[in-house]
Amino acid sequence: MNNLAVKELYSEKLSKLPSVNSMLKISIGLIMFTMISFALVYAETIPVDVAGTSYNVDYTATGMTVSGIEADTDFISLIFTVDVTDSTGVLDITFDRSFFDSTFDGLDEDFIILADGDEPTFSETATTAQSRTLSIELPTGTEELEIIGSVFGASVVSDTEDDTTTDTEDDTTTDTEDDTTTLPEDDTTTDTEDDVVVDTSDSDTTDTDQKVLTQCGPGTILQDGECVLDERCGPGTILQDGECVVESTPLPKSEYSFKGIGKEMIFGVVAAFIIAGTVGLVLAIMSKASKSS
Repeated sequence: MNNLAVKELYSEKLSKLPSVNSMLKISIGLIMFTMISFALVYAETIPVDVAGTSYNVDYTATGMTVSGIEADTDFISLIFTVDVTDSTGVLDITFDRSFFDSTFDGLDEDFIILADGDEPTFSETATTAQSRTLSIELPTGTEELEIIGSVFGASVVSDTEDDTTTDTEDDTTTDTEDDTTTLPEDDTTTDTEDDVVVDTSDSDTTDTDQKVLTQCGPGTILQDGECVLDERCGPGTILQDGECVVESTPLPKSEYSFKGIGKEMIFGVVAAFIIAGTVGLVLAIMSKASKSS
């Protein structure tokens, strides 16, 4: 009797326990929930565009949400739009070094981090040759987070700069070749013209010098390339047609054109008559006046 009661009690307990299928379903549900929770917490990413290339930034936000990210290539920084709902929000973020880094002379430097213009508490939790991970604590109400580095979008910017540099070098090389091809012709032409001008000037100067040196004035002769006085004749004589003749100096026309002796006498007589007539007229007038009185 007692054994029967025990069996019945045992069977009742077994009937109340969930079946194996139910346990399996519950286990699978818990595993799926854990995986989903893990994915939501640790696999959040947000895309950012740099020089036309899109990058995915991995982060984990606790007590806060990240609604946007923007790249500022002028200041080499990433600007996050955040909403911190808890008293303290924590943002764990990982940067690929080829995308965003902070270095100086090949050594790692701390990132500059600003939360609404203030410096929050942060630390670097993981550092590898490929990436760096930061943990940033943000106070409640924070709306903007800015992370400033020194190398931003290195691979993209470098490729763009290389292409630009290559194009510039090609254009410069082409222009230089064109200039090099043109310049020798101009230089040759200029040099040739200069040479011609110089040669002509020298030729003209030589001809002029020869003319000057082979022609001397009267009373001089060419001696040792210079004009010197001809001393083959005496003073006041010059050599003319192989003979010494007296050198005659003609008087200027102004000295003899109006100064003949006859003309001078005529002028003197006329002047004397005029003076005498004038004196006689004056005396006659005076005499007539005295008689009348």
